[in-house]
Amino acid sequence: MTMKDYHAMSFDFPRVGAGVMVFKDGKVLLGKRKGSTAAGDWGFPGGMLEVGESFEDAVQREVWEEAGLKIENIRFLYIANVQKYLPKHFVFVGFVADWKSGEPVLKEPEKCEGWEWHDLAHLPEGEKTLITTAAEAYFAQKPYFSNV
Repeated sequence: MTMKDYHAMSFDFPRVGAGVMVFKDGKVLLGKRKGSTAAGDWGFPGGMLEVGESFEDAVQREVWEEAGLKIENIRFLYIANVQKYLPKHFVFVGFVADWKSGEPVLKEPEKCEGWEWHDLAHLPEGEKTLITTAAEAYFAQKPYFSNV
C-alpha cells in the first residue's frame, strides 16, 4: 500500500498520532501540510505511531524523516481527541523537544510545502489546527483537549 492509498482510507477506529514542537533559538519548526488529511494546515513534524514504537521514538523518527533534524529533551505536552477530519478520527499526543542538530530539509515534498522557524506567540493565521491547540497547551499548561 502506498502512502497515498493510506491517506485516502477512512478508518472504523481512531488512529494514534504523535507530533512535536521543536524549539530552536526561541522559535518552533512548522510546515504547511499537503497531500494528506491535514492538507493546507500548518503543522509540527509528526505522524502515526507505528506498532511497537514508543512515543519518543515516533517523534524522533518523524522529525528525521520529514525534516532531517535530530532532537533531544522530549517531553509530553498534551493529548487531543481530534475529530476535525471525520470520518478519520485521531487520538493525538503532542510533545515538546529541543533542536539538537541539522538544518530543516524538505525530505517528503509530497507531504509538506517546506519547513520554517516561527515565533510560537505569532503563529501563521488560519482556522484552529493542531498548532493552535499545541500553543494553547503550552501557554496555558492545559494537557487535555476533547473534540478538536
